[in-house]
Amino acid sequence: MNYDQLQIVIMLLAGILAGFAKTGLATLGILNAALMTQVFPAKQAVGTLLPVLIVADIIAVVYYRRNVVWKYLISLIPWVLIGIAFGYVILRLYDDTHIKFLLGLMLLILIGLQVLKDRYGTKLDERLPSSKWFTSTMGILAGYATMVGNVSGVIMSMYLFGKKLPKQEFVGTGAWFYLVVNLLKVPLYFQLDMITTNSLILNLWSLPAIAIGAFIGVRVIPRIPIHWFQRIILLLGAVGAIKLMIPA
Repeated sequence: MNYDQLQIVIMLLAGILAGFAKTGLATLGILNAALMTQVFPAKQAVGTLLPVLIVADIIAVVYYRRNVVWKYLISLIPWVLIGIAFGYVILRLYDDTHIKFLLGLMLLILIGLQVLKDRYGTKLDERLPSSKWFTSTMGILAGYATMVGNVSGVIMSMYLFGKKLPKQEFVGTGAWFYLVVNLLKVPLYFQLDMITTNSLILNLWSLPAIAIGAFIGVRVIPRIPIHWFQRIILLLGAVGAIKLMIPA
């Protein structure tokens, strides 16, 4: 398959955003998913993005390797696997048209959750319980969101914020979660033909971009007003999500 210039440009931008996101800005995952689905069929967009995310995950894990709280991951993983299994069934049963609509709807829901967290973050953190139902719910939702659209960032942020982790542990624990879960998804995406030899060749274009994005994220994020930056990201993500839900 030959890729046009716009697809290559979006792939490079996705690499930069993926690297940038691994420094702790989870909402960039929403924008990345929305961008990719503008120039690729829904399933291909999700599958093509996964190797990019894995490379970014490896960079993040190396950088934050000492900042991980394993107990929060171990308790979450069984529930995440249930969510992944559910997402796998959805991907098998539905075609690109349905997946495109479902992905757009899921992105809008995640944007809504992020807005609520931004507005009522402190109150939510105080009320979020450490009970099993909270862990199981977040795990299943994260597993489903990552399987269907690589967009579990907002859900994981809510889970880790609920655990009241310091910033370094927050990012490091999340980095290990994404790496482990994304590696688990690789054989499933191959089996669903969402990752192919051609898509892997396209991924090679994004490798330098991922490193650039990660470098920019580490250097720039502490110096920018995250609140306004995140609002712009969410607005662009919402536009992309709504576009996904409108029949072509």
